[in-house]
Amino acid sequence: MSITPRFTKRTLVGLAAVSAAALGVAVPAALAAPAPTSSPAKPTVVLVHGAWADGSSFAPVTKILQKHGYKVVNAPNPLRDLKTDAANVAAFINQNTKGSVVLVGHSYGGSVITNAATATPRVKALVYVNGYAPAEGETTYNLTGEKPGSLLANPHPEKVFNFVQYPEGKGDVDTYVKPELFRKVFAARISNTKADVLAAGQEPIALSALKDTSGAPAWKTIKSFFLIGSRDKVLPPAQQLAMAKRAHGTVTRTGNDHLAMVEGPHTVAALIEKAARVR
Repeated sequence: MSITPRFTKRTLVGLAAVSAAALGVAVPAALAAPAPTSSPAKPTVVLVHGAWADGSSFAPVTKILQKHGYKVVNAPNPLRDLKTDAANVAAFINQNTKGSVVLVGHSYGGSVITNAATATPRVKALVYVNGYAPAEGETTYNLTGEKPGSLLANPHPEKVFNFVQYPEGKGDVDTYVKPELFRKVFAARISNTKADVLAAGQEPIALSALKDTSGAPAWKTIKSFFLIGSRDKVLPPAQQLAMAKRAHGTVTRTGNDHLAMVEGPHTVAALIEKAARVR
């Protein structure tokens, strides 16, 4: 009784490879083992917070993106002046990230990424979360009040802001949104307790930074995505839409206030992931 061995295709491929190696001949492509397939590496997501906030404002979004396999980092935004802030973000990207980058800016952070991305060739997409996307020569300050609807565009700024002189400011002042107005201005849908915590932790922005003129905008050459909150009382939705249209950006509308990352983190994360898929 003889036993005939059964050879699978995989076994034959292996035998062919061994025989070919012994004889010094090439294995035909039809018999070669299939090359392993791998999905493209996901880009790094770099987050840039806005005025009167810090990196923790993106925490709910960061948690979602990390769960989905993205590397997420918060870039430093000193909130001193637009050129310096943009230079800090550009240096962070160029020296502290690898591969392609999706650059995300909230509020004033949008002005920063608009300028920073012109010096960061690995940025593949810009995402504006209720963010400013100024053209060359425009300022965050003027864009805030250009269209009606912003609670910050008050003819009596002392009713909205607390001002603190800082020694190195040379006549400049730090601005803080009055804590009792914080929830109404930024996120009316969150609890009073949560709003009080955010108000207590706000990072001030120098008044001069809001009035600095923007340089050549990165959105002219980089694909842009805009999340526009219909309830935004800082940067009017009509102004956001106008900026998105001139940038030929992809628009996602939500029913959120200015702090969309806190009120609707899943929507924000979904838009960032959409931008990450751009080729």
